[in-house]
Amino acid sequence: MQSSTLFDPIRPFQTLRIDVGGGHQLHVEISGNPEGLPIVMLHGGPGSGLNPDHRRLFDPAKFMLIQFDQRGCGQSTPHGATAENTTQHLVRDIDTIRSQLAIQTWHIAGGSWGSTLALAYARTFTRQVRSLTLYGIFLGRQKELEALYFKGGIASRLFPELFADFLKLLPEKDTANPIEGYAKLFASQPSAQRTQALLQWTQLEKQCSRLVVEQHELAADLTNEPYILAHSLIENHYFRHNCFIDGDALLASAGRFLADIPVTLINGRYDIVTPPETAYELTKAIPHAHLMIVEGAGHSVKEPSLNKAFIQALDSLA
Repeated sequence: MQSSTLFDPIRPFQTLRIDVGGGHQLHVEISGNPEGLPIVMLHGGPGSGLNPDHRRLFDPAKFMLIQFDQRGCGQSTPHGATAENTTQHLVRDIDTIRSQLAIQTWHIAGGSWGSTLALAYARTFTRQVRSLTLYGIFLGRQKELEALYFKGGIASRLFPELFADFLKLLPEKDTANPIEGYAKLFASQPSAQRTQALLQWTQLEKQCSRLVVEQHELAADLTNEPYILAHSLIENHYFRHNCFIDGDALLASAGRFLADIPVTLINGRYDIVTPPETAYELTKAIPHAHLMIVEGAGHSVKEPSLNKAFIQALDSLA
C-alpha cells in the first residue's frame, strides 16, 4: 500500500481492442491478478473514459480488474461518436467483453453514470453478476438531471457564479432547458463559441464534483481537448434522452432482479452531482442492499473518505 487507503499504482498486464459493431472498437485494459476475482469497473460520464487511478482502488493480489473505454471516449474509436451509442449498446458491449475474456460470472463496480450502467447490465444479464459495488448513485431521471443542470437545482444554488457562467452562452429562450440548449451549440459548426460550450459543459460538473477542488487536477482536465470533446458531446447526448432508460422503472424492479445479488451502495453526504437521495431510494427498493453515506465527501472517488469506503466495500467480496 502506498498510503493508508490507495494501493500502489500498477500497469495493465493485457491491453486489447474489441470490435462491437457499428464501426465501434473498444479499448480494454486488464490489471491485477490474472487468477484473481474478475471484476469490471464501469467509468462515469457518460463519455469520461477509463481512469488509470481507479486501479489503485482494487487490491491487485485479490482482483483481476477489467476496465474499458465506453463507446466514443478514451482510446475507443471513433472518438466522440454518438451514433449507435446508447445504454442498450453499452450493456451488450459489457457482456461481449465478458464473453471474449471467457469469464462466466463477475463482480461489477462503478460510479456515477457507471452505477446506472451497472444496474442496467444487471437487469439484462442477471445470471452473470456476482455482486454490485457502486458509488455516486444515479438513475438518469429528470429530477436528477435538473439538480445539476437547471435553474433552481442544487448546483445553481450552491455555485451561483459557476452556474451563471454555464448559462451565459445560451440565448435566453434556451436557459429554461440548458441540456437542449447546449445540444444546439454542440450541433453547430466548429467555432470559438462551440469550443467554449464544450469546455463549459465539462467545467460545471468538474467544479461541483469535490468538496475542495484541486486546481491542478481541474486544469489538467480542462486543457485535455480530446477528453472535453468526448465527455461533453456524449454526456449531453445521453442526458437529452434520460440515459435511454426509464429510471423509475429500473428503481421499481431492482428489488426483483437483484434479489440474490449482494449490493453495496456508497454516496458522499455532500454530493452535488448525484445527491444521496437516489442512493437512499434504491436502498429502500433493495431490502438487502448495504448503504454507506460517507460524511465529509462529495462526488469524486478521489476524495479520501469516499475511496476508503469503496475499498472497504470491495474488501468484503469473497
